Amino acid sequence: MKIRTRVIALAVAAAALALPSVAAAKGPERASITGPGLSAPVPVNGFGEGDTSTDLGLLVNETGFFPQTFGQSPDPLLRTQPAERQLGARYTVTYTVPGPSTSTLVQDLYPYAAGGPVSYMEPGQQIWDQTTRGGWYRSNPNGRLRAMLVEAGLPKTPPAATPKRTTSHTKEMRIALGTGAGIVLAAGALVLLRRRR
Repeated sequence: MKIRTRVIALAVAAAALALPSVAAAKGPERASITGPGLSAPVPVNGFGEGDTSTDLGLLVNETGFFPQTFGQSPDPLLRTQPAERQLGARYTVTYTVPGPSTSTLVQDLYPYAAGGPVSYMEPGQQIWDQTTRGGWYRSNPNGRLRAMLVEAGLPKTPPAATPKRTTSHTKEMRIALGTGAGIVLAAGALVLLRRRR
């Protein structure tokens, strides 16, 4: 009897370890969407713990919020970024996540992408005492996400594609290159002034 009890206890422990880490994760309490064709942010309300019967739960579930935020095993995130020309218009989803402290997370959403909606979350965003894993995620092409978004207020037809997303790394590179070019020009001007004198 004792052996059987131990076997059951071990099986329960193994099953608990095998569950995705998202099981203990806290979902957002609200979200808003901004982007092309919208005159004001579109609120998305409901229960953000992955309950797909509400708009927020569907958004969280279908955009890969949990694996992008906390990681998950097996990992459903894409290994590479989809081709830029296939993504289409980019929208920004801003999530408010309650917890030990309220956190705000930002996710790029491409609802009109070829092959089904795609999302991207920048890694390293602060949530409580940790940071987001980040990455690309493709939603079920036959899912209800796009229809829900259109019903919530997004355009029925895809707007023009949004310019390529600029990551914080790319911004830093542009600033560094601009600063470097400014220094070179200033040095050149100083040399010319000295020669004239």
